Amino acid sequence: MTQDERNKLYVARCLLDGKMTIREAAEVLGLSERQVKRLKKGVREYGEAFVIHKNRGRKPSHALPDEVKTLVVNLKELDKYLKANFSHFQELLQEYESINLSKSSVYRILVAHGFTSPKKHRKVKQHKRRKRKPQRGMLVQIDASPYTWFFDGIECSLHGAIDDATGEILALFFAPTECLDGHFQIMRIVILNNGVPLAVYADRHTIFRSPKTDKLTLEDELNGKMAKATQFGRAMAELGINLIWAKTAQGKGRIERLWGTLQSRLPVELNIAGITTLDEANAFLATFINKYNNKFAVEPMDPQPAFRKLESNINLDHILCIKETRQVDRGSTFSYGGVYYRVVRNGKTIPIIPNAKVTVLKSPRFGLKVQYSGSVYEVEALESLPPKQTAPKLPKQPRKPFRPAKDHPWRSPTAKYPLMFYDQSDREIIEALYSSRLAWR
Repeated sequence: MTQDERNKLYVARCLLDGKMTIREAAEVLGLSERQVKRLKKGVREYGEAFVIHKNRGRKPSHALPDEVKTLVVNLKELDKYLKANFSHFQELLQEYESINLSKSSVYRILVAHGFTSPKKHRKVKQHKRRKRKPQRGMLVQIDASPYTWFFDGIECSLHGAIDDATGEILALFFAPTECLDGHFQIMRIVILNNGVPLAVYADRHTIFRSPKTDKLTLEDELNGKMAKATQFGRAMAELGINLIWAKTAQGKGRIERLWGTLQSRLPVELNIAGITTLDEANAFLATFINKYNNKFAVEPMDPQPAFRKLESNINLDHILCIKETRQVDRGSTFSYGGVYYRVVRNGKTIPIIPNAKVTVLKSPRFGLKVQYSGSVYEVEALESLPPKQTAPKLPKQPRKPFRPAKDHPWRSPTAKYPLMFYDQSDREIIEALYSSRLAWR
């Protein structure tokens, strides 16, 4: 008997003995006078057992069978479900095991058997959140997360892009480390599937922001001098996308919270699917993205998207690549990475003006190409530099000494020795000496 039931029994006995009125009993127990009369009548007819609840010791009719509870516990102990949090585990039971239970039921079963969720809710800190953008495509947050995404313990980086207005994942891509090609891949997926966004929000990694940006002096900034853009920044400028650098991780908190969710869910999904390689994982990500967006994405305030359609004359692969400038040597050749290349088209060398500047395009998708005068050409690696073509040398002609004529002004004594003497005798002596010199010649 509980303490509340003991109090009801004591008051009922007082009523039967005439020691307490109905009104006083109602005030003591906090019940209505009608309930007190019912209590008094029940104790008088059925005794002490009347104050005890009739379902005491009986299993409710809507309770889960013990077999179901045992099955849930046994499934949670399996390797493929062991690291799943309680909420994710409830979804996996419904998807793979056809067990439809509420989250609270799964939580009570697992807690009663000593399980603890790997993803507990921490105390929420009160802070002012930035409002979502009203339209899809107005702001896309990108980042990469190094983590042991596979249960074999090998760490790799997952590159991702999330829309700020809806919270939906736009692209995911696995790579061994965070790299420029990984971010080019997610931007390619975003643009091909949705269009060109207005702005991209990234951190201050050297992939997005040159480290020399902070080294500009005040005088340089006043003169309008800017640090050289990174390859990613150059590509975004060519596509007309505004690149914004976050000063703190909290600034791009939407994608930071996404990593927490993915680190809890994605490894379990990869393990269930039996995926152990990056190529298999990248092929699986499209299915996972659809399932994630169906569950977590929200509707934007404005249904009209802000994504801009990619123009048909733009080759996206020729923008999302590494671009470097080289100077063409003789024979339309240039050096890149310690190797000489020749600019060709359909196997024929393209004539290019010597010492002209060309842009080298490098990407894992197409290898190496060259852009010159608005056109893109193929290149051909050379085993050795072609021989230098020089004009034939003419035989040297013997040089003949030049002898001025006899009447040449140089032979005039007044031209060779200007008459700057005021004494007539000195002049006569000089003329005589010069005449004798000419006669000797």
